Amino acid sequence: MQRALSSFPFAPAVKVRLINAGFQSAADLCDFRPLQLSKEAGISQEEAEEVLQAVRSEPHQGRAAGSRLTALELLEREQTLGSIVTFCSDLDCMLGGGVPVGKTMEVCGAPGVGKTQLCMQLAVDVQIPVCFGGLGGQVAYIDTEGSFFVQRVADMAQAAVEHCSLMAEDTEQREALKEFTVETILSNLFLFRCHDYVELLAEIYLLPNFLAQHPEIVLTNQMTTKVVNGQSKLVPALGESWGHAATQRLILRWEGQQRLASLCKSPTCKEATVPYQITGHGLRDVARPCVPTTSADPSAVTLGNARKRPRLEEEGPP
Repeated sequence: MQRALSSFPFAPAVKVRLINAGFQSAADLCDFRPLQLSKEAGISQEEAEEVLQAVRSEPHQGRAAGSRLTALELLEREQTLGSIVTFCSDLDCMLGGGVPVGKTMEVCGAPGVGKTQLCMQLAVDVQIPVCFGGLGGQVAYIDTEGSFFVQRVADMAQAAVEHCSLMAEDTEQREALKEFTVETILSNLFLFRCHDYVELLAEIYLLPNFLAQHPEIVLTNQMTTKVVNGQSKLVPALGESWGHAATQRLILRWEGQQRLASLCKSPTCKEATVPYQITGHGLRDVARPCVPTTSADPSAVTLGNARKRPRLEEEGPP
């Protein structure tokens, strides 16, 4: 797979010049010589030599390796990446099985609607062991608002651990639970607190090496009011030019007292809206009233029997 130039340990100024010159991956530099790269990117010849030496020392780099990747191979690779569940089955179904790995997802919404809660939930759920259908990953969480609360994450982690404990059926899963604890979940969550844009930019330059091994990115975006044809409406605050950067866009909003999640941009899933709620254990489905059943209706009996087993997201602690 072609490695992005942003993931190399180059000086920030060199990275910026390379990217501004149109170079995105290591494969883009295969046929360049130091002097030619120096002129193209506006860097010194010494810097160009260091860049090319680092790129060519990478295994499996080059135009031939990159050009042999087929669409079928890309599809198979995407399918092996998996998804991160949210513990809200309606939301997971809308997203095609959960938040997809390997893509950039933007979550927009007014303050207090649940963006931070969703991010903290994903930070916990991405660590669910593979034998339980999770990814067993780690998390880099960048907090720019001071809204990250460790105790809240600990509560979500406790709920996830107890949920997996209820699901454990074989020896492998029971063994995995020994390492899947609240303490290990918090230990695999790396928090970066940025107080201003200077710290944020510095952190962005330090993240590529981490993100090269952890490709999932979730971004949050506040909403603002935009007036169109004399009528106001809520739109993502970063504007239309930013709207093309994310692969998926999820808008969280209020409708009366109910929270709704709308998928309004996705290359693989259709637009849809589902309800969700924030509970003491994290993001969950909205509780639905039970349907009364009678023995005279065979289909109703089947439905009643099915309801005896709680849904996945409701099997956590009371």
